[in-house]
This record gives sequence, C-alpha cells and structure tokens, in this order.
Amino acid sequence: MSVAESVETSLSIAEAADATGLTTHTLRYYERDGLLLDAVDRASSGHRRYSEDDVGWIRMITRLRATGMPIREVRQYADLVRAGDGNEAERLQLLVAHRDRVRQQLAEVATHLEAIELKIGLYERTTCTLT
Repeated sequence: MSVAESVETSLSIAEAADATGLTTHTLRYYERDGLLLDAVDRASSGHRRYSEDDVGWIRMITRLRATGMPIREVRQYADLVRAGDGNEAERLQLLVAHRDRVRQQLAEVATHLEAIELKIGLYERTTCTLT
C-alpha cells in the first residue's frame, strides 16, 4: 500500500469515533486497556490514525460489549487473536459460551415481552369497550 493510500484509508480519532458510534474517550480507553489488536498508528503530528482493520475490530468488540461480554473476556479474546494461529479452539470456546449467554438473555427478554404484550392487549380491549 502506498503512503497516499494509507492516508486516505486512515481515520482520525474523531472520525473513528463517528464511524463506530463510540466516544473518543472510549477509543482511548480501549487502546489503553489492551482491547485493540495492534497499537494504533500515529501521524507525524502524534495524532492517532485508525485503519479500516482497527475500525472493524472496534465494531466487533463493541458488539461483544453491547451483548454483555465483560471487559476481561473481551481482553482475553483480543489476547488470543493477537497471539495468532493455534488457539482457535480457545477463541471458539469463549465465543460459544458468550453466544449461549446471549441466547439465554434473549429468551428471557422474549418471555418478558410476551407478558407486556398480554397486558397491552388487556388495556386495548378495556379502552375499546369504554369508548
């Protein structure tokens, strides 16, 4: 990749924040806490420059966090990915366990939603008979 291409495909921290829906503070925290796969490149000015791969990884860890994966597990996953080939079974085990927790949470939320829908139905029928 040429220097011109890398400049075009790198984002400032503000642009990366916009692209990921996170704050610049969160991006700095993720970097400081070892959640990113690689050190974020720096421009000659010292400002952070995020690559497409950086943004893709940040989106992945954002999804893991949004579905309730604890930071320590996200860090563990990042450590495994950073370590390279040979630990795919551990990565799989970590993600399968998380997926199973998410599925359980979805089932619980679906049950709660059904109860809410029933209550809404009762109120709608009551309101319709009063008017």
